[in-house]
Amino acid sequence: MITEEQWQDLRARAREAMTKAYAPYSKFPVGVAALVDDGRIVIGANVENASYGLGLCAECSLVSALMMSGGGKLVAFACVDGDGNALMPCGRCRQLLYEHSAEGMLLDTVSGIRTIDEVLPDAFGPRTLRDYQDSH
Repeated sequence: MITEEQWQDLRARAREAMTKAYAPYSKFPVGVAALVDDGRIVIGANVENASYGLGLCAECSLVSALMMSGGGKLVAFACVDGDGNALMPCGRCRQLLYEHSAEGMLLDTVSGIRTIDEVLPDAFGPRTLRDYQDSH
């Protein structure tokens, strides 16, 4: 269970990360923060590129930080826009988060706290592959 104090900390860390975004083209900075199953908090921010399709969403830098700091599974996640308001990750990023989530990972969304399965229903990912391989 994630406490309100932990949510407030994640939101504050996401707002802090947002200030480090590199968004000269869209002018739309995004910051993210997540609680890892070992208690660490990892953060990320979007990094744009003049070749627009090569820009990286904040979730990409968060997952990189997760892997570079020892891995683990994400248990709670917050994403904010340039005004510090909750922001829903895009579809690609929901899939990226799902890949690295603990079962039942919680997300702070524009419509309240949701599980990863609620924001990406019937997802395909590591658990799907594990279940298939276990049955064969």
